[in-house]
Amino acid sequence: MAEGSDTTTAAGSTHTGNTLVAGIKSFAAGHGGAKAVIEYVGKRGARIVLVGSDGEWTDQFADGTDTARKACATAGVEVENEWERELMEQMRPSNDLWRSMARRSMAR
Repeated sequence: MAEGSDTTTAAGSTHTGNTLVAGIKSFAAGHGGAKAVIEYVGKRGARIVLVGSDGEWTDQFADGTDTARKACATAGVEVENEWERELMEQMRPSNDLWRSMARRSMAR
């Protein structure tokens, strides 16, 4: 998995239970800790965006915001209520992400 990339599970499915908690713990441990922002995405559930202390980021999906909050709490990751300026400035997009965004804007 490339750091700072969209890490949605196969076919956009959602993580549940222990798999989700393990993924959050693993990311936080590998990046000197992490903070999370949870976004409601309708019927699909909730997107958990994890931002590591080193600026790397990833995202995962849960069945709902309640599941996402519980998973973050179990994993020991602080959940921010919204995108704070300091958290956004800490994120470092990978070169792969910049390339994929450029391709999308050129395709329009």
